[in-house]
Amino acid sequence: MTHLLSIILFSLFGGAILLIFVPNSKPMMVRAVAAVAAFISMIASFILLYTFDYKKGGFQFIEKYVWAPDVGISFHMGVDGIAVPLVLASCILMFAGIFVSWHIKDRTKEFYIFLLILTSATVGVYVSLDLFFLYFFYEMSVIPMYLLIGVWGSHTKNFLESKNPLKDTPRFFFNFTSNSKEYAAMKLVLFLSAGAILALMGILLIYSNSGLYTFDLLELSEVPEGKYGKALVSAIWIMVFFGFASIAPLWPMHSWSPVGHASAPAATSMLHAGVLMKLGHFSIIRVAFFLFPEATQEWMPIAAYLCIGSIVYGGLVALFQRDTKYVIGYSSSSHMGYIFLGMAALNVISLTGAIFYMFAHALATGLLFAMAGWVYDQTHTRDIPSLGGLSQKMPFITGAFIVAVVASFGLPLTVNFVGELMIVVGSWRMYPKITILAVLGICLTLCYLFRMMRGVFFGDLKPEFSGAMDATLWHDRLPLILMLSCSIYYGLFPSHFINVIQSGVIPLLERMHKVTPLLTQVGGF
Repeated sequence: MTHLLSIILFSLFGGAILLIFVPNSKPMMVRAVAAVAAFISMIASFILLYTFDYKKGGFQFIEKYVWAPDVGISFHMGVDGIAVPLVLASCILMFAGIFVSWHIKDRTKEFYIFLLILTSATVGVYVSLDLFFLYFFYEMSVIPMYLLIGVWGSHTKNFLESKNPLKDTPRFFFNFTSNSKEYAAMKLVLFLSAGAILALMGILLIYSNSGLYTFDLLELSEVPEGKYGKALVSAIWIMVFFGFASIAPLWPMHSWSPVGHASAPAATSMLHAGVLMKLGHFSIIRVAFFLFPEATQEWMPIAAYLCIGSIVYGGLVALFQRDTKYVIGYSSSSHMGYIFLGMAALNVISLTGAIFYMFAHALATGLLFAMAGWVYDQTHTRDIPSLGGLSQKMPFITGAFIVAVVASFGLPLTVNFVGELMIVVGSWRMYPKITILAVLGICLTLCYLFRMMRGVFFGDLKPEFSGAMDATLWHDRLPLILMLSCSIYYGLFPSHFINVIQSGVIPLLERMHKVTPLLTQVGGF
């Protein structure tokens, strides 16, 4: 299918455009249009996974349209084994997010428009083979996030109980001591924009010093690093790495993320944790790894040491949180450290595990945020000590939550276990001490997630929650069943996924002269 990537990308954009012409007075039609657009994109992404020829490898499903030849810009799309799982994760979470948001009544049309634009922007980053459009889609993802959090988000408990005189005035946007949805949205934009500007400086230096005056990644990959000069290559690599690492988020540039999670509506949190944060890891791999393999070997150990800050700090802070979404938010920041560890080890097992874990984390965390949103809708609180006993009223949600929890800390037979195991095994040879700390971080994950599960669903039922309802309707259960099924299925049968990912990982590492026959024989894992 020659135009498969266009179908995936423009079915989402097309759905957003169609919704403009649907009146807000017809919410079911709004939901139907959004669901159909997301369904087309999701089915096409599954087709992409199973028609991708991993034996051939390289970039496939190429589409290229010259846009501005005088400055070397083309709308150039293609995917390798690294991009395919992330495109699939984006489309699964978008389709699930449509139904998770089924009960939103405030400006339903606008909400779904921005949700579709957000997902199409993330997909655009994953399929772009032109640095201009990669950056364009990267920046595009910030705009809908700001609006989705600032308009449809929720204030935190501390903010609602505060006596802050600024909280109902425009001056609040500059009050950085409070925890409101406006503050969370503004902080997200400031952090991501600052990082994006730094990355843009690196991209422009690549463009101007390559001698080709093109943004095409495949053409730029043919330029030897020596042409830039060692000092300039190091400067570009650091700009690109830290510019994109801010969205990952790598410690200590992480503080915007948990606040954004806590204030965002459920579907936005799902996409935020599931795919938006992975834009950082992916862009580093696509730009820094692909264009500067020698500099990557020299500078990537930075990530190995900083990732421990993400894993340990994020885990410890999550352990002492009272808010369910803050627990999951800090958990996500912690788990992003495992991906950086797998990337830093620079071998086939670890890097394959890191890409695999990006997909796995999207499903497990998407599930947790979806169910945290359901609990909040039924109880109007996210305060763990105030909850309890909800398993008596929500047996289906409780069962799904248990599966999501055990998947998050990597129980065997779930997809997270495969990714975590490969990261740990692949990183041991390079960073044994850091790997030990990372494994201890998994124990922290088990502690704070079990603590949250016990506090929310078990114990005595509070009288004020006696009217809480379970997910019984088909549109409430469908997104949870979809994510649960994918998490378990790909945990049981990971071979095809691994083969696809390795078809992108091995050529990338061959550019660094890192592949050995021993490390390539993991396709039957």
